Formats: sequence, structure tokens, C-alpha cells
Amino acid sequence: MRLSSMADYAVVTMCAAARHCGFARVSAAELAAETGLPAPTVQKLVSKLTAAGLLRSVRGVGGGLQLARPAAAITLADIVEAVEGPIALTACVEHGKHDCALERTCSVRPHWGAVNDAMRGALAGIPLTQLAQREMA
Repeated sequence: MRLSSMADYAVVTMCAAARHCGFARVSAAELAAETGLPAPTVQKLVSKLTAAGLLRSVRGVGGGLQLARPAAAITLADIVEAVEGPIALTACVEHGKHDCALERTCSVRPHWGAVNDAMRGALAGIPLTQLAQREMA
């Protein structure tokens, strides 16, 4: 499995936001400058991350972006799902998807749910606080 560039950039953006003391406000332009990402990309990500409830936008004087909840309560799974949608390694894991020619006879299909849950669980076990550390201990 490989994350899309947008999911990767969302993680980078959220890490930068987390390093601003979690609840301090920062602008999208500051996040773009800090991360080296193009400003339009950061704006697009901020929209998705805000819609997912990971960032909060405050308007007016002293406004800006801030984490919507503590960094320890935001996981890698939350960030990836905000950009990519639900984590599903195969189409047959997604509810309502029935586009596989092997669906009726596939002996592996019943097991993909457990595999998918394990992958999501692994990503959910990594908090933003860990990702935002500049150096690994």
C-alpha cells in the first residue's frame, strides 16, 4: 500500500500545525512556507482537514487555523481518511461495492475485512504527537 501524495502532504501539514502548540493559530500561508508545499495544495488540504473535523478555522483578527482537538487524539488513520476516504485495501471491503468479477466465488473475500481492520488499526495506533516530533527517539 502506498499513500497518495495528497495524503502524505496532509500528514506533513497536520504535523506542522501540531508543532504550533496544538491550539495556537497559524495561517495556511504559514503552513505552506513552513512545509515547503505549494499554497494552493495547503489550501485544498486545509479544506478537507477542516471538513473532517481535524482543523478548525477561526476568522477575524488573530484568526487562523488550529487543531480541532488535541494532537494526541488525532491519528494517522484520521488524517489519511480525511483525504482518501475510508481505508479499504480492496474494493470488496467497501460497503456497497460489487464490481469484482470474482465476488461470488472468491474464497479470500471473507478475510479482507480482518486485513483491512488490521491496517486501519495500525494507522490508528500512531498519534499525531508522535508524527510531529522532529526527531525519532
